[in-house]
Amino acid sequence: MKKKVLFLCTENSCRSQMAEGILRNLKGSKFEVFSAGVRPSVVNPIAIKVMAEIGIDISGHRSKSVDEFQGMNFDFLITTCDGARETCPVFPGIARHLHCSFNDPAAVRGSEEEIISAFRKVRDEIKSRIQEEFCQ
Repeated sequence: MKKKVLFLCTENSCRSQMAEGILRNLKGSKFEVFSAGVRPSVVNPIAIKVMAEIGIDISGHRSKSVDEFQGMNFDFLITTCDGARETCPVFPGIARHLHCSFNDPAAVRGSEEEIISAFRKVRDEIKSRIQEEFCQ
């Protein structure tokens, strides 16, 4: 039986989407992976681009509301930003709640290269943290 993991972010546009794609790619045989937002929007096209750079396709993902997952049981709930942690609804039966606050790459202002660089940095930080938590 696969363990269920929910990554939760504010908008479910970048960080939680990248985390979902990374864990599914690394350990999809062991984990059923989901992501959601407390205020869902759209998947950021730059997140899609930087994930494709490492061979992970999240172009088919959609931004989902955390409300879609009410009533589901999860083994892990992982908040990827402080906003999500502060407004996270209660999920009964969660075995482990982790908080991993990553900077919001969508908030970076600057040149196209500076913005893409910020997305890559956060993607790599998320991947490292997932490897630490789930790939031992």
